[in-house]
Amino acid sequence: MVVIRLARSGAKKRPFYNMVVTDSRNRRDGRFVERIGFYNPVAAAHEEGLRVAMDRLTYWQQNGAQLSPTAARLVKQYAAKQAA
Repeated sequence: MVVIRLARSGAKKRPFYNMVVTDSRNRRDGRFVERIGFYNPVAAAHEEGLRVAMDRLTYWQQNGAQLSPTAARLVKQYAAKQAA
């Protein structure tokens, strides 16, 4: 099954997550098909903390990809921010 989830990168105590499309059998930070966004939980006020390529997200969901619970929460947050 294809899933959309977060892959952790960044330094110790400074997490940075890439939102990736991957096979569910791959490791969390392993091989992925496509990077469709990022999430930076420690972004400063003037930095962008979340970005999602909504067109690519829609494409993958139409082809059967499932969002992880955390990715779903972030996509909902991003969509609300874009609507405002």
